[in-house]
Amino acid sequence: MTDLSHETFMRAALREAEKARAKGEVPVGAVVVKDGRIVGRGHNRTETRQSALEHAEQVALRAASKRLKSWRLTDADLYVTLEPCTMCGGAIVLSRIRNLVYGTTDPKAGAVESTARVLDNANLNHRVAKTGGILKEECAAILSGFFRELRKKNRKG
Repeated sequence: MTDLSHETFMRAALREAEKARAKGEVPVGAVVVKDGRIVGRGHNRTETRQSALEHAEQVALRAASKRLKSWRLTDADLYVTLEPCTMCGGAIVLSRIRNLVYGTTDPKAGAVESTARVLDNANLNHRVAKTGGILKEECAAILSGFFRELRKKNRKG
């Protein structure tokens, strides 16, 4: 994939993140791409659904599996605006995603390069290629803006 392709699909993930932000959710978005087409979309819905399982990656993986009628998402790529957590890293491996492409790191909970490095576990039965830093500034900006507004709102409230 070219950087241009990565940017195109990351912009689609950013649009999903914007949907989350509009609902008061932490603005993380994800898309699953197979054969150059988006086959699954998702954004955070943890507050809306009151479930820790409603991360953007999980939602996008479920949508792709439903559309493709298979939980095995081989030859598919996942684009997500924020480095996945341990739970999502595990789901990415189990789903057999070919490539993970993410925007910005998550120093507190990211499990690709920041903390647990789930995808690097040699004991797992599937290897996922990974690329970070695609549209990093834009992905970080939507998150920092959201938390800045949240802090401002909480001070007033």
